[in-house]
Amino acid sequence: MPTETPPHPSPRPGPTPSGLRRLTRGALADLTPLRDSPDYRRLWFGQTVSSIGQQMTTLAVGIQVYDLTRSPFLTGLVGLCSLVPLVVFGLYGGAIADRVDRRLLGLVGSAGLAAVSALLAVQALLDLRSIVLLYTAVALQGGFFAVSSPARSSMIPRLVPREQLPAANALNTIGMNLGQTVGPLLGGVAVAAYGAQSAYLADTVAFAATLYAMWRLPAMRPQTTSGKRATVLDGLRFLRGQPNLRTSFAADLAAMIFGLPRALFPAIVLPFYGGDAGTVGLLAAAPAVGALAGGLFSGWIGRIHRHGVAVLGSVAAWGLAIAAFGLVHNLPLGLLLLAAAGCADTVSMIFRNTMMQVAAPDEMRGRLQGVFIVVVAGGPRLGDFESGTVAALTTPTVSILTGGLACVAAVLYLAARRPAFLRYDARHPTP
Repeated sequence: MPTETPPHPSPRPGPTPSGLRRLTRGALADLTPLRDSPDYRRLWFGQTVSSIGQQMTTLAVGIQVYDLTRSPFLTGLVGLCSLVPLVVFGLYGGAIADRVDRRLLGLVGSAGLAAVSALLAVQALLDLRSIVLLYTAVALQGGFFAVSSPARSSMIPRLVPREQLPAANALNTIGMNLGQTVGPLLGGVAVAAYGAQSAYLADTVAFAATLYAMWRLPAMRPQTTSGKRATVLDGLRFLRGQPNLRTSFAADLAAMIFGLPRALFPAIVLPFYGGDAGTVGLLAAAPAVGALAGGLFSGWIGRIHRHGVAVLGSVAAWGLAIAAFGLVHNLPLGLLLLAAAGCADTVSMIFRNTMMQVAAPDEMRGRLQGVFIVVVAGGPRLGDFESGTVAALTTPTVSILTGGLACVAAVLYLAARRPAFLRYDARHPTP
């Protein structure tokens, strides 16, 4: 008796175009703030273009100082020249942003940065060869940036609704990391082809985008009606009474102080990989590339409400990636681990920024952004000192490994010490 051939199963339908679009929307960065808010769109574009120009200037200054001195120490002093005004003016810039029109303060700061870039272009064109002038220009840049940055950051909650803040902060990290990756590349090409003045001139012109965006914004006057003058001490006292915000700052400091081995890159490139200066550049760029990828694929972030868990989890992932980086001597794997660390740092930054913008009242946002600038600027410099000191006492491998593990230990301590931070819910934010 003949048997019936069972019918062939029909092929499973593939994803429909609408399904693919939903999947893509869920994975890629949420562009809703750019679509819905013309003011935010202009500000984001202007800051991204200006960030590229500023990174071109940073590279050109370092090249100029080294060409004039042939001293790595004097070249390294460039960072110290910017650190002091960043710390001092970061705190006072935040207080100023809480008592004046933030739009006007952002305009003044951006105009000052453009003027300093123009000054650098003039000194390069005239070949003045003055180290003091270069150091002074870098210090002025740090001061203008520290004054204007809290104003620009504290504007965002007024430009987009609360539910779009995670997406807006993700887009901000994309713009920042585009500057950190594209800027040095363009700067290197420009300096090699046309001299340092070309990078400075490009930076000066790039500020037109930020100035235009600031000019088009509505007034951003303080919303408080108490009449009390905003001071730095008031901001620090407010932060002292807000354990969730303090814990977010502490988590970032743990990552930057213990888990940032960038000062060791020149020392490990030969024994680890048999590389040269070009390999140092790859190591330095890898975290920024990972951070950029983290921002581009941040569509899921808006669906996360437990921001405290996300911050500590991201910082722990950073520490583990850095510890693993210290153990491997394979360049592609090392670059992948550094990129993974950069991606984790972006996730942490998005949630920390959102917590600060949502949980803090408007009249305190400028001062808290000032503290944020100090943490972001000071942490990596302290991290350079920590990693270099431990490497000098032991070995670079020990320094990187123990730094990454210390970062994880700090996260576990914060989780045990601040259980309320783990319960933080963005739907019911408390500072």
